[in-house]
Amino acid sequence: MKLTKKEESKILKKINNLLVDDKDKSVEILSIFQDFLENHDPTVLQWIKKMFNHAKKKEWFETYWAIDIHGTISIPDFRKDSAKITYYPYAKETLQLMSEREDIKMIMYTSSYPEEIEVYQKTFKKDGIIFDFINENPDVSDSKGSFGYYYDKPYFNVLMEDKAGFKPEIVWKYLYKYFKNTKYKPNPKWSMKYKEDYHIK
Repeated sequence: MKLTKKEESKILKKINNLLVDDKDKSVEILSIFQDFLENHDPTVLQWIKKMFNHAKKKEWFETYWAIDIHGTISIPDFRKDSAKITYYPYAKETLQLMSEREDIKMIMYTSSYPEEIEVYQKTFKKDGIIFDFINENPDVSDSKGSFGYYYDKPYFNVLMEDKAGFKPEIVWKYLYKYFKNTKYKPNPKWSMKYKEDYHIK
Protein backbone atom coordinates (compact mmCIF):
# COMPACT_ATOMS: atom_id res chain seq x y z
CA MET A 1 0.00 0.00 0.00
CA LYS A 2 1.51 3.31 -1.11
CA LEU A 3 0.84 6.41 0.97
CA THR A 4 -0.47 9.47 -0.86
CA LYS A 5 1.53 12.70 -0.71
CA LYS A 6 -1.12 14.16 1.58
CA GLU A 7 -0.86 11.15 3.93
CA GLU A 8 2.94 11.35 3.90
CA SER A 9 2.83 15.05 4.73
CA LYS A 10 0.41 14.47 7.60
CA ILE A 11 2.52 11.66 9.09
CA LEU A 12 5.76 13.62 8.62
CA LYS A 13 4.23 16.57 10.45
CA LYS A 14 3.36 14.36 13.42
CA ILE A 15 6.83 12.81 13.42
CA ASN A 16 8.49 16.22 13.14
CA ASN A 17 6.56 17.36 16.21
CA LEU A 18 8.27 14.54 18.09
CA LEU A 19 11.69 15.07 16.50
CA VAL A 20 11.84 18.83 16.06
CA ASP A 21 15.61 19.03 15.62
CA ASP A 22 16.16 16.00 13.39
CA LYS A 23 14.23 16.07 10.09
CA ASP A 24 16.46 13.38 8.53
CA LYS A 25 15.42 11.02 11.31
CA SER A 26 11.76 11.89 10.60
CA VAL A 27 12.14 10.86 6.94
CA GLU A 28 13.83 7.62 8.02
CA ILE A 29 10.95 6.81 10.37
CA LEU A 30 8.45 7.47 7.57
CA SER A 31 10.41 5.10 5.31
CA ILE A 32 10.27 2.38 7.98
CA PHE A 33 6.53 2.96 8.38
CA GLN A 34 5.99 2.75 4.60
CA ASP A 35 7.97 -0.50 4.45
CA PHE A 36 5.83 -1.92 7.27
CA LEU A 37 2.62 -1.10 5.39
CA GLU A 38 3.87 -2.68 2.17
CA ASN A 39 4.93 -5.92 3.83
CA HIS A 40 2.15 -6.60 6.31
CA ASP A 41 -1.34 -7.79 5.44
CA PRO A 42 -4.36 -6.07 7.01
CA THR A 43 -5.86 -8.00 9.92
CA VAL A 44 -8.85 -9.24 7.91
CA LEU A 45 -6.59 -10.70 5.22
CA GLN A 46 -4.47 -12.39 7.86
CA TRP A 47 -7.66 -13.97 9.19
CA ILE A 48 -8.82 -15.03 5.70
CA LYS A 49 -5.54 -16.85 5.07
CA LYS A 50 -5.73 -18.51 8.50
CA MET A 51 -9.38 -19.44 7.88
CA PHE A 52 -8.61 -21.01 4.49
CA ASN A 53 -5.79 -23.03 6.06
CA HIS A 54 -8.22 -24.29 8.70
CA ALA A 55 -10.85 -25.08 6.06
CA LYS A 56 -8.26 -27.04 4.09
CA LYS A 57 -7.36 -29.13 7.15
CA LYS A 58 -11.03 -29.77 7.89
CA GLU A 59 -11.76 -30.43 4.19
CA TRP A 60 -14.49 -27.81 4.04
CA PHE A 61 -15.49 -26.74 0.56
CA GLU A 62 -17.90 -23.94 1.43
CA THR A 63 -16.94 -20.94 3.54
CA TYR A 64 -19.41 -18.23 4.56
CA TRP A 65 -18.73 -14.49 4.40
CA ALA A 66 -20.96 -11.95 6.19
CA ILE A 67 -20.51 -8.62 4.41
CA ASP A 68 -21.97 -5.27 5.45
CA ILE A 69 -22.97 -2.69 2.81
CA HIS A 70 -22.69 0.87 4.15
CA GLY A 71 -19.17 1.84 5.17
CA THR A 72 -17.86 -1.51 3.90
CA ILE A 73 -18.89 -2.02 0.26
CA SER A 74 -20.48 1.37 -0.39
CA ILE A 75 -19.60 4.87 0.72
CA PRO A 76 -22.35 5.67 3.26
CA ASP A 77 -25.45 7.62 2.27
CA PHE A 78 -27.96 7.24 5.08
CA ARG A 79 -30.83 9.10 3.46
CA LYS A 80 -33.80 6.74 3.50
CA ASP A 81 -34.84 7.72 -0.01
CA SER A 82 -31.43 6.82 -1.42
CA ALA A 83 -30.43 3.23 -2.16
CA LYS A 84 -27.51 3.95 -4.43
CA ILE A 85 -24.34 1.86 -4.28
CA THR A 86 -21.16 3.94 -4.51
CA TYR A 87 -18.39 1.37 -4.41
CA TYR A 88 -15.15 1.91 -2.54
CA PRO A 89 -12.13 1.44 -4.84
CA TYR A 90 -11.58 -2.27 -5.61
CA ALA A 91 -14.77 -3.34 -3.75
CA LYS A 92 -16.77 -4.18 -6.87
CA GLU A 93 -13.88 -5.96 -8.59
CA THR A 94 -13.10 -8.02 -5.47
CA LEU A 95 -16.72 -9.03 -4.92
CA GLN A 96 -16.94 -10.05 -8.58
CA LEU A 97 -13.93 -12.36 -8.11
CA MET A 98 -15.49 -13.80 -4.96
CA SER A 99 -18.83 -14.34 -6.74
CA GLU A 100 -17.08 -16.44 -9.39
CA ARG A 101 -16.02 -18.98 -6.77
CA GLU A 102 -18.50 -21.74 -5.89
CA ASP A 103 -16.85 -22.31 -2.51
CA ILE A 104 -17.50 -18.75 -1.27
CA LYS A 105 -21.02 -18.14 0.01
CA MET A 106 -21.73 -14.46 0.59
CA ILE A 107 -24.25 -13.23 3.16
CA MET A 108 -25.56 -9.67 2.82
CA TYR A 109 -25.25 -8.54 6.45
CA THR A 110 -27.25 -5.34 6.69
CA SER A 111 -29.84 -3.41 8.68
CA SER A 112 -31.20 -1.78 5.51
CA TYR A 113 -34.94 -1.63 4.90
CA PRO A 114 -36.46 -4.40 2.75
CA GLU A 115 -37.21 -2.03 -0.13
CA GLU A 116 -33.59 -0.82 -0.06
CA ILE A 117 -32.28 -4.39 -0.04
CA GLU A 118 -34.34 -5.12 -3.14
CA VAL A 119 -32.64 -2.23 -4.97
CA TYR A 120 -29.21 -3.30 -3.73
CA GLN A 121 -29.78 -6.85 -4.97
CA LYS A 122 -30.61 -5.59 -8.45
CA THR A 123 -27.50 -3.40 -8.52
CA PHE A 124 -25.24 -6.20 -7.30
CA LYS A 125 -26.72 -8.69 -9.78
CA LYS A 126 -26.23 -6.22 -12.64
CA ASP A 127 -22.59 -5.84 -11.54
CA GLY A 128 -21.97 -9.60 -11.39
CA ILE A 129 -22.02 -9.78 -7.60
CA ILE A 130 -24.03 -12.64 -6.12
CA PHE A 131 -25.19 -12.75 -2.51
CA ASP A 132 -26.46 -16.19 -1.51
CA PHE A 133 -28.34 -15.11 1.62
CA ILE A 134 -29.55 -11.99 3.42
CA ASN A 135 -28.95 -11.81 7.18
CA GLU A 136 -29.20 -15.60 7.51
CA ASN A 137 -27.34 -18.80 6.76
CA PRO A 138 -29.80 -21.68 6.37
CA ASP A 139 -26.97 -23.99 5.27
CA VAL A 140 -25.64 -24.23 8.82
CA SER A 141 -28.09 -24.67 11.67
CA ASP A 142 -28.61 -26.49 14.92
CA SER A 143 -31.40 -28.50 13.30
CA LYS A 144 -28.83 -29.94 10.87
CA GLY A 145 -26.51 -30.90 13.71
CA SER A 146 -24.01 -28.12 13.06
CA PHE A 147 -21.57 -26.64 15.56
CA GLY A 148 -23.89 -24.56 17.75
CA TYR A 149 -27.08 -22.56 18.16
CA TYR A 150 -27.60 -20.36 15.08
CA TYR A 151 -31.22 -19.30 15.29
CA ASP A 152 -30.39 -15.75 16.38
CA LYS A 153 -26.89 -15.32 14.95
CA PRO A 154 -26.05 -16.77 11.52
CA TYR A 155 -22.91 -18.84 11.10
CA PHE A 156 -20.07 -17.24 9.13
CA ASN A 157 -16.34 -17.75 8.70
CA VAL A 158 -15.44 -14.17 7.79
CA LEU A 159 -17.01 -10.87 8.90
CA MET A 160 -16.43 -7.78 6.77
CA GLU A 161 -17.95 -4.84 8.63
CA ASP A 162 -16.64 -1.31 9.20
CA LYS A 163 -17.84 -1.37 12.81
CA ALA A 164 -15.67 -4.45 13.35
CA GLY A 165 -12.56 -2.64 12.12
CA PHE A 166 -12.82 -3.22 8.35
CA LYS A 167 -11.14 -0.24 6.64
CA PRO A 168 -12.55 -0.19 3.10
CA GLU A 169 -10.26 2.54 1.77
CA ILE A 170 -7.28 0.27 2.50
CA VAL A 171 -8.44 -3.34 2.66
CA TRP A 172 -10.26 -3.85 -0.66
CA LYS A 173 -7.09 -3.36 -2.68
CA TYR A 174 -5.31 -6.03 -0.62
CA LEU A 175 -8.25 -8.43 -1.01
CA TYR A 176 -8.40 -7.81 -4.76
CA LYS A 177 -4.71 -8.65 -5.15
CA TYR A 178 -5.16 -11.74 -2.97
CA PHE A 179 -8.11 -13.18 -4.91
CA LYS A 180 -6.50 -12.25 -8.22
CA ASN A 181 -3.31 -14.16 -7.40
CA THR A 182 -4.19 -16.88 -4.89
CA LYS A 183 -3.58 -20.45 -5.93
CA TYR A 184 -5.82 -21.87 -3.19
CA LYS A 185 -8.99 -23.54 -4.40
CA PRO A 186 -10.72 -26.15 -2.23
CA ASN A 187 -11.43 -29.60 -3.52
CA PRO A 188 -14.99 -29.74 -4.96
CA LYS A 189 -15.32 -33.22 -3.46
CA TRP A 190 -15.16 -31.68 -0.01
CA SER A 191 -18.35 -30.47 1.63
CA MET A 192 -19.35 -28.46 4.65
CA LYS A 193 -19.16 -30.74 7.67
CA TYR A 194 -22.61 -30.44 9.16
CA LYS A 195 -21.95 -32.79 12.05
CA GLU A 196 -19.16 -32.02 14.47
CA ASP A 197 -18.26 -33.53 17.82
CA TYR A 198 -17.01 -30.36 19.57
CA HIS A 199 -19.74 -30.46 22.19
CA ILE A 200 -19.88 -34.21 22.72
CA LYS A 201 -18.30 -35.27 26.01
